[in-house]
Parts: sequence; C-alpha cells; structure tokens
Amino acid sequence: MKVCIIGGTGHIGSFLVPELAKEGHELTVVTRCVRPEPKSAAWRKVALVKSDYARGDKAFFASAASVGAELVIDILGRDLPGLYEAVKSRARHVIVCGSLWMLGPPKVVPTPPETQSPCPFDGYALRWKELLATKRNAKRDGIAFTAVLPPNISGPGKVPLEGRGGRDVQVHLSHSRGEPVFLPENCNTLIAPSDASDVARVFTLAVRNRDAAADEIFNAGPPYALTAPRFIEAYAEIYRTRIPIEYVSAEKFYGEVLPDEGANYHFREHMAPDISKTRAKLGYEPEFTSEESMSRAVAWMHEQKLL
Repeated sequence: MKVCIIGGTGHIGSFLVPELAKEGHELTVVTRCVRPEPKSAAWRKVALVKSDYARGDKAFFASAASVGAELVIDILGRDLPGLYEAVKSRARHVIVCGSLWMLGPPKVVPTPPETQSPCPFDGYALRWKELLATKRNAKRDGIAFTAVLPPNISGPGKVPLEGRGGRDVQVHLSHSRGEPVFLPENCNTLIAPSDASDVARVFTLAVRNRDAAADEIFNAGPPYALTAPRFIEAYAEIYRTRIPIEYVSAEKFYGEVLPDEGANYHFREHMAPDISKTRAKLGYEPEFTSEESMSRAVAWMHEQKLL
C-alpha cells in the first residue's frame, strides 16, 4: 500500500516507519529534514520529500497530495483541515496524532478518549476542534479516519519528562545527583510516560485493521500510570540514588516553585489514559511500563552523551 507519513523522522516516526517498511508498504516521508534521516536497513526504500509544514502552506499541501497515497499519517497535525482537503481525493484512510492534553482536565481516571473539560491550552484546543471536524468530514466522504492520543511520550530518542515538568537535561543531571524535588502537598497526580514504540504500535495496528479503526479515536499509553511521588522514585531507582521530595503548599508550588502552566499541568491534572478501547478494537498491548520507558530514555541520553 502506498503510504505518506508526515513527521516520520521524529520520535514516533523513528519507530513507526521501520515497522511499516518491514510490512512491505511503499513509504514516502514528508519532512523538513530537521533531523538526519535514520540509516537503518528499513529506511533504505523509504522516499523522502522535503517540505516545511505550516498552516495554510500550499506548497506543503501540494507535496503531500503529490504522493498519491492511499494511507496518510499526520503525526505533526499543524493544519489537519488543510491537509485533509489536499489528500482526500486519493486517500482511503487518514490517521492523525493528537494528545491526551487535548481532552482538557479529566473528570474520570483512567480517562477515555473523549472531551472531558475545556482544554486550557489554545494550541491543543484548536487542534482538537479541527480533529473532530475532520473526523466528521471523513465520515461524510467515506474515508476511514483514526486519531491516536498519547499521554507524555517517553522512550529512546528524546529527553524524557523530568521532575519539573519539562525535558531539561540539567534537571536530569540534578536527579542523578540526588538533589531534592519539590511537589505540592498531598500530590498524587497520575503521570503516564508512554514509550514512543508503544505509541507507534497503535498506529501500526490501525493500519492493519482499517475497518476496526475507522471513525475512531484511540488512546495510546502504558499499562498503568504512576503517582507523582512514584514518578520521582522511579528516577531515583534509574539513577541509583535517593531523590528527596520536599512538599510545599499548593499556593507556593504553583505560584513560586513552578508557575509555568505547561510545566505544572503535569502535577496538577491526571494524565492516565484509558486504553481499554484500543485493546478491545485493535488488540493493543503496551510492551513497556512507564518505569521501563523512562529507563530506556535515560539509557538513550547516556548513549548520546547528554548525561
């Protein structure tokens, strides 16, 4: 099958592209080539089309449409409505990557792949609105549409989430030295680092099972989530040290210690995806626990000499 993947040289794509290549699909990756093309054997038959991806970029839309793919996978999602209009004449299946963050603060945990509350982040809120609109349009046009919503993505290939809600190597070095981490009092917020290879597996299963994946939104994620204290404890085990947790009032934590909303959201709202529908419809089983994914990411940082 002819497949077009947008963002295929990134974190998820580095696992997804080789898997689809091994299954014999004819792959074209549309990329800015901001990262070197992976050199594994699976990539040798993958075509690369260089094109930037910006909202309303007609040159990008033309590049994606020129592939003439039956299956279009958009991992980046920067202008899904525009991309859909560009490829719908040839595409029979469109798969897009969203985020659990799009659903807004959860009302139930584990959280199903459906709207929970207004999303406080404008970019995610807009993409969720566009994702739902494109889903409706695809159903009208008779095109299979699938969305995959991961929580925080971890695993080899990217610096993983750390105890200050970012992806800062310096914070990881602090963890490795056993320096204290601050959390708000009584914090048991759930965090679910998900290995990029497991996220890619959901995409692969959706490709294999188009009928089951059509008109569906699936969560990706690990088999279970971690409380915030367990998340820090897991890093202590990975770095073979002790990381003291110092609890402060919520007012001080969110107002002084970690005032950035994008960072403190990890400790304010649960991120624990319900993957039961993904299991039932696609046969998904994550390979890695959150702790294993975090360990794999730290091992990758050592390999890259970041630590």
